[in-house]
Amino acid sequence: MVDTKQEISRLRGIRSFVLRQGHLSDSQKRAIDALMPLYGVAYQNQLLDLSSLFGRSHDKILEIGFGMGVATAEIAFRQPEKDFLAIDVHTPGVGNLLKLIDQQKLSNLRVIHHDAVEVLRDMIADAALDGVHIFFPDPWHKKRHHKRRLIQPAFVDNIAQKVKVGGYIHLATDWEDYAVQMLEVLSASPFWKNTASSYADKPDYRPQTKFELRGKKLGHGVWDLIFQRI
Repeated sequence: MVDTKQEISRLRGIRSFVLRQGHLSDSQKRAIDALMPLYGVAYQNQLLDLSSLFGRSHDKILEIGFGMGVATAEIAFRQPEKDFLAIDVHTPGVGNLLKLIDQQKLSNLRVIHHDAVEVLRDMIADAALDGVHIFFPDPWHKKRHHKRRLIQPAFVDNIAQKVKVGGYIHLATDWEDYAVQMLEVLSASPFWKNTASSYADKPDYRPQTKFELRGKKLGHGVWDLIFQRI
């Protein structure tokens, strides 16, 4: 197993995201100001006790990059028996997800507004997670930018250190060449085993987003990958 702190620190030289904050609405700003103290978790260079955070010892699922948070809230609603920690750097999405948590009274969902790579490095203990969701990460479609893609060998091996044996990682993308790369990277890792022959059927817990449905109507594909930690 690679040294997580050293390897993730090295990866920080190449970021997988660009801060395109967009317009922060008044309601999103109010949500951040009022609801972050209730449903947010501040970044800190200290391991997080997930059982204490949620007040129970149920399965813990980490989501990396949740966009506007609509699907994230729906997944938490559909699986009340699991606890979800969602991470994103984009402020409008954080504000929107906080509103959804409050509106739907989701006691099993918390938010970190920070770089997920640093959160993994500094806050998540080894074998603390039962699953990881990464849905529609930035595809960095130009070939010269592929090095910025989040799903790289070192990254998935580092995630493996944080996931219990028997846990899982679930990826989804609507870019076929990224799906191919994801499949190759995970298949080559000694820490992950494919739960399907290649790509997986979309599980019921992952809702289809409006963007995804629109893409399918235009003939675009969506690929899910679900690998088990071994």
